[in-house]
Amino acid sequence: MSLYSGDDQPAAEAIAELCYTNPFLPRRIELEKRALGAAHKDVQRAWNLGDHGENPNTEVLAERASALLEQGRARMRDGRPLRPEDRALYEDLVRYHLYYRLEELLHTLAQKSAAGGLTKRRVSSFKLFSDEAARLCDVPGEALRVTKQLPHLFAILFQLRRAFYLVYENILGASDAAVTLRASVWESIFTHDMRRYQRSLYSGMDEITTLITGPSGTGKELVARAIGMSRYIPFDADSLRFAEESSAAFHALNISALAPTVLESELFGHKKGAFTDAVEDRQGWLETCADHGTVFLDEIGELDPAIQVKLLRVLQTRTFSRVGESAERNFAGKLIAATNRDLAAEMQQGSFREDFYYRLCSDTIRTPSLHAQLSERPQDLRVFVGKTVRRFVDEIEQEAAIDEVCEFIEQHLAGYRWPGNVRELEQSVRSIIVRGSYSPVRSSEPHEPLERIAQRFADAELDADGMLDAYITLVYHRTGSYVEAARRLGLDRRTVKARLDAGLLEELKG
Repeated sequence: MSLYSGDDQPAAEAIAELCYTNPFLPRRIELEKRALGAAHKDVQRAWNLGDHGENPNTEVLAERASALLEQGRARMRDGRPLRPEDRALYEDLVRYHLYYRLEELLHTLAQKSAAGGLTKRRVSSFKLFSDEAARLCDVPGEALRVTKQLPHLFAILFQLRRAFYLVYENILGASDAAVTLRASVWESIFTHDMRRYQRSLYSGMDEITTLITGPSGTGKELVARAIGMSRYIPFDADSLRFAEESSAAFHALNISALAPTVLESELFGHKKGAFTDAVEDRQGWLETCADHGTVFLDEIGELDPAIQVKLLRVLQTRTFSRVGESAERNFAGKLIAATNRDLAAEMQQGSFREDFYYRLCSDTIRTPSLHAQLSERPQDLRVFVGKTVRRFVDEIEQEAAIDEVCEFIEQHLAGYRWPGNVRELEQSVRSIIVRGSYSPVRSSEPHEPLERIAQRFADAELDADGMLDAYITLVYHRTGSYVEAARRLGLDRRTVKARLDAGLLEELKG
């Protein structure tokens, strides 16, 4: 007989599955509906519109999990032996309950961690966590695994809350592109299989290099920061302290801002006398990076080929040498890289090594353009503007300032493509607040029809039919013949004629 009966069994299974589900994918909503039934409150796919996400079902789910746990404990006290699947289900409910029982405490810890200062503090809330776990797992005749791995579970739950907080702090908007990006970042942190991650992969993610691509100004460093500062950090139950401070374990280097010799020294360190200004031994970021830390290399496409070779060795062997010495040292952290360049083209030109690229691309993320996000959800303009306004405008003036900026943009910059993306929008906000206006230094509109088509492809503005129509029109324009266009496309000539985009054709004819 199962531990639960009737509607309780599928509800318990759904809540247990929520422990391992990417919170930014639609499956989370499906599981919540299964768990709550008629009590579920409908939410949109991107329910996470606030700074930290407000899901109206969270509290009800926590209450449901607690009730199921008490019901299960009562049945187990009757001496009924647990089947392996019932034991696993009960332990997952314990995990879920412990997370939401400590949600506010974990959120406070996440905020403190983002700002620094956890390493020197004893995390006294672990006692509350362990006491509650002991109460729930005090079942006669049952040896539940949860009690044997409480420090690890506490570290995992803290990582979950920290990642959730950082994703919201760094990725704004509710467009499909923004929601997809959040889910992708979560997967970079925890992989697609959270169960396997919790069992073993948590200690091996430093072997996975993350490559972030996307147009300039789209927040690639913010994505890198969310991933790097959300890494697993062990917790010591004896000292009640985490092993490292996540905010201090993220080191960012902008490759384009440093000369190759300076960059090499910053990365690898140097030995005294290695070059003219090397007056003492110096550790580089690869050496000072903590075991659970991250080195972020922005603009990796501009990396000197000689340094590409040295970094390739780091990724292959996890070892390196300081400039001017032969002794090998170990790199224990994770590497994240970012670029706005087309690395495939760079490899064809010979400026970017293929072997280095294939060491970087095991985990890739692409950040969407601001234009693509606002085209889908124009109302998100207020979200992006508000983020900048709140940095320097007093609270009592913030809403009025946001209104002023949004009204100016809607009246004077309607349809503007924001070629500088979020970075440009941030500067426009400051300009409008100071001068009441913003004048782009250059038009973002491509001048040639082919450029406009390419831009629409890059911004993911076309649906499947639109892409097909544009390409058919382009081939017809190049061939000047329905028959030849149909031959090249593998279509009937009548299909070619029917799907021509007359407006685009006129543009192409010029």
